[in-house]
Amino acid sequence: MAEEKSLVAFERYAIRRFYDEASEIWYFSVVDVVAALTDSTNPAVYWRVLKKRLKDEGADETVTKCNGLKMPSADGKMRLTDMAGTETLLRLIQSIPSPKAEPFMKENSDSDQWH
Repeated sequence: MAEEKSLVAFERYAIRRFYDEASEIWYFSVVDVVAALTDSTNPAVYWRVLKKRLKDEGADETVTKCNGLKMPSADGKMRLTDMAGTETLLRLIQSIPSPKAEPFMKENSDSDQWH
């Protein structure tokens, strides 16, 4: 299976993504999207808390659709990262209270870089 890894940008944030040619689906780093939407100093913790909240509210189907894939991290090492396809990512974005959510979703639907 041929794989393509690359980055896309939203504002000043780089969003890691991975294209699976077999399924023809782009997967995006959930933590990177959380960082871009929340400006959190620790987006990994924000994502862990959000995952727990979604599970507690019965939205665990969305969380289980996030696949762990090894992606290069800030320190250059390959680390397991929660990744989500576009549909799942849009559901997650709706769960994040952020004024950036709507512009992010608009850019996602309007731009070829997200598909």
